[in-house]
Amino acid sequence: MILACGEALIDMLPRKSEAGEDAFAPYAGGAVFNTAIALGRLGAPVGFFSGIAGDFLGDILQNVLRDSGVDTALIHVSEKPSTVAFVKLVDGQATYAFYDENTAGRMLSEADLPTTIDAEALFFGGISLVVEPCGATYEALMAREAGSKVTMLDPNIRPGFIRDEAAYRARIERMIGMADIVKLSDEDLLWLEGEGDLADRARGLLAKGVKLVCITEGAEGATGYTASETVHVPANKVTVVDTVGAGDTFNAGVLAALHERGCLTKERVAALGAEDIRAALELGVKAAAVTVSRAGANPPRRDEL
Repeated sequence: MILACGEALIDMLPRKSEAGEDAFAPYAGGAVFNTAIALGRLGAPVGFFSGIAGDFLGDILQNVLRDSGVDTALIHVSEKPSTVAFVKLVDGQATYAFYDENTAGRMLSEADLPTTIDAEALFFGGISLVVEPCGATYEALMAREAGSKVTMLDPNIRPGFIRDEAAYRARIERMIGMADIVKLSDEDLLWLEGEGDLADRARGLLAKGVKLVCITEGAEGATGYTASETVHVPANKVTVVDTVGAGDTFNAGVLAALHERGCLTKERVAALGAEDIRAALELGVKAAAVTVSRAGANPPRRDEL
């Protein structure tokens, strides 16, 4: 099983009621949540760990997970409320009113961690690494499991959410040092490592102990770097509706392909060949292409590829 660890939230999207009134409709979301459902839809064995409210909004989140084949047994159900983001669209650009204080996801603590995890790999990332105490909780889980299980990190950096940049950068640096696989967009890589040649910056992460670095460049495709291989896969040409959930779906494709090839062990991930990397990138790019061709974070099922 692959365990996705991180945020799940409710996006309240603007709609019109039958009477023509402004209204909001609840949709399940969150970067790590999206990766979990994308893995389930691609047919990979996947579970999800997060703090989720025991309210009706939390029920929406759990129902979407189960409908996509995601195991919810490790979720920590809390009496605290759900994280909610109200979205306003102006000329197609989204702005957010984010309500996260004292929520089930935000207040996840180390005491809430599962004592044992039966998984071959764990995935971390998203805005759950920005805030406390949940950020420290996920970091502690990664530190506990990274010695024996494959770990993947996608910080999915959102500068607007970061209040203490120095502390956040330090956390991401520590987690990169524990990760076997790191995925970054080209923008994320430059934010983390500074201006310069993308390939040089990506290879710099390998020197920190990462075994596979995946860099996505939107319409230019994705490149995978290991100590001995550099593999580029072009993007599939599609009509883009929006890019919500594209990176999250790419992550799922990479993990699903590596799982299918028996590569999600510490030994195999440290010795990936060019064909292993290419298969992972190709499934990631292909799945992400479907996601961007339709509205919202709606990852494809395997038969849609």
